[in-house]
Amino acid sequence: MPTPFTFTLPPELSAKEPPERRGIRRDQVRLLVIDRKTGRIEHTRFDKIDNYLRENDLLLFNSSRTLPASLRGCDCSAAHGPCMEVRLAERLPDDSWLALLLCEQGDPFGCGLRAEMQIQFAEGLSATVLARDVRIPRLWKLRFSTSGTQLIDLIYRLGKPIRYEYISAPWDLDYYQTVYATEPGSAEMPSAGRAFTWKLLLDLKRRGIDTAYIVLHAGLSSYMDDELDAQRPASEEEYFVSATTAEKINRARENGGRAIAVGTTVVRALESVADGTGRVQKQHGYTRLKIDNHHRLKTVDGLLTGLHEPEASHLDLLSAFLPAEQIRAAYEEAIQRKYIWHEFGDLNLIL
Repeated sequence: MPTPFTFTLPPELSAKEPPERRGIRRDQVRLLVIDRKTGRIEHTRFDKIDNYLRENDLLLFNSSRTLPASLRGCDCSAAHGPCMEVRLAERLPDDSWLALLLCEQGDPFGCGLRAEMQIQFAEGLSATVLARDVRIPRLWKLRFSTSGTQLIDLIYRLGKPIRYEYISAPWDLDYYQTVYATEPGSAEMPSAGRAFTWKLLLDLKRRGIDTAYIVLHAGLSSYMDDELDAQRPASEEEYFVSATTAEKINRARENGGRAIAVGTTVVRALESVADGTGRVQKQHGYTRLKIDNHHRLKTVDGLLTGLHEPEASHLDLLSAFLPAEQIRAAYEEAIQRKYIWHEFGDLNLIL
């Protein structure tokens, strides 16, 4: 049965390359603005976002840095074992990792994936496959032969950014980073903040619009399985909210400012730590929070986000801010006006 989030996205509206490769600055993408109170829709350009912000507003960013989370390895526990793409999904508290294993030949999941399999990468890095994940069965738990900063260094040397079929070329990792990213850990770019430049951030600061940062290491947006993706399983993602950020949020809201999340990852982190009154405190943990139209927002007043494909779980999250029919109407208008989708595409501001 069709849902409000069933719509047709023409293939030509997928951003195939970064804005810089389309001849514009990263802050010159288009911006679809939706007023939560009136439902009014406006169309503008991202570098004019200051027209919709006011003094005492607080922009909240996810400073997680994107990993080149696609690694190539081969099964070395058998002679002439198959080779595969290992897409890292998330680091677990015991320093193991969940990963999507995609075989290079034939069925992506049909090359004898099993527990105890040994995967050999370049530069002496290896991993043992421990078990299939119980919650998301397309993922496998791995333990690498090294850990900590040494493993992260190897991932940055050996890996490539995860690339979906609509992307026209294997763009360098720098294109998949926000300018303010500091903490390595995201499998895919927390892309809502990609359009910000240091100049724009400085201009907003001069206008009395403050900024603060959380960290939430984003997982995979697709498990390469249409049936599983349609179930929208909520990934368990690690987050950090500092005492400084918590204090800024509480103070801004007490002074009549709005807490505006830059990305759905920020919404998940903050709504996971806010108490019943909307106050936030310092916290580090893992969240599996699923936000939809039944969720009453506690501390986030507005959202800057990308444009999400049909049936995406992010659209469920948007329905905590706006009725689903209103989101669909805005999206239909965006399609008519040739907005472009995905991580290198245009943006949507909901206030």
